[in-house]
Parts: sequence; structure tokens; C-alpha cells
Amino acid sequence: MPRPNVEAERREQILQAACKVIAERGFRAVRVADVAKAAGLSSGIVHYYFSNKRDLVHAAFERNFTHSLERRTAILESEDDAVTKLRALVDAYLPADDETVEAWHVWAELWVEAIHDPDLQELNDRAYGEWRRIVAGIVRDGQAAGEIGKTDAVEVANLLVAVLDGLALQVLAGSRNMDLRRMRRTCRAFVDRLLPPR
Repeated sequence: MPRPNVEAERREQILQAACKVIAERGFRAVRVADVAKAAGLSSGIVHYYFSNKRDLVHAAFERNFTHSLERRTAILESEDDAVTKLRALVDAYLPADDETVEAWHVWAELWVEAIHDPDLQELNDRAYGEWRRIVAGIVRDGQAAGEIGKTDAVEVANLLVAVLDGLALQVLAGSRNMDLRRMRRTCRAFVDRLLPPR
């Protein structure tokens, strides 16, 4: 039986704690000591894996994106039709549970910091490029199967991503005009417009 990779597990433990601290305190307030405490480790162990705060939080942002896709693997690999997949993705990205809310908070911090940090701009570009590619691929599959009407798949991906991001930020900010139910209804209405006319 292969031995578990202790270094990979420890690294994941640290990055999970870093995401938690970023979500709770914001990027600027994060200290390596806070992450170590949240992970139940010493600061020295955290520094063994990450030489400084910048490397740590950059890796945490990267982990947040990777983990986000991993959590949706069952949806992406399902045999469901394209519209059902898009509806399921909408539901999966609603800031409705603690894990998803935490991930949204980390994304919001990434966006703020990326304005000033070229490395984070690159990470944002890669993450969103992959996310748009996935959504556009689902749309193209749906068009090939006759489940989605004729439309520009990349434009649809851009619009759906923008709708999800913008409405999620409103929900997280406690908007009285945009709650979870309205966000879900609005995003689903957008997806349903992709159905071909009967």
C-alpha cells in the first residue's frame, strides 16, 4: 500500500487554513502566524512550505480556483444535457453554504489585489480563461446536440460568468434587493434563454 504524501497533505492543510483566514480577515490583514494558528501548526512549519506571505497567499488563491473546479467535477463529468449542467453549475456557485461563501470571499480578495499585482492578474486570467472555456464547451456541446439555440458560445460564457460574479457579490454584500433566491432565479432565467425556440 503506498504511503500518503505527508508533504502534500501538510501543504493542503496550510492552504486550506490560508483561504479561511483570507476569507475572514481580508488579504491585507493576513499574517503567516494567523494561518499557522488556523492550521494548528507553527509559523516555522508554514515557512518551510512558503518562504513568505506573498507566496502563501498566491498559492492559496490558486488552490481556491483548483478546489472550486474539483468540487464541481461530478457536474462537469455527468451525462446530463447541457442546460441541466449549466443550471447545476449555477446552483453549485450560489453563495449558499459556508464552503462556497468562503470561496467567494477569497475570490473577492483576489480581484481587489489583482488590480495592483501583475502575478495575481496572471492567475486571474488563467482561472477565468479556464472557467470560460468550460462554460463555452458546455454550450457548444449543447448546440451540437440541438439542446441550445444558435448563439456565440464564448459570449454566453462571458455573460454567465459576469452574471454569477456580479450577483454573488451583491448577495455577499447583504443587498436587500438581491438575495439567494433572486440570484438563482435570475441566473436560471439567463440559462433558460439558451433553449432553442419551440
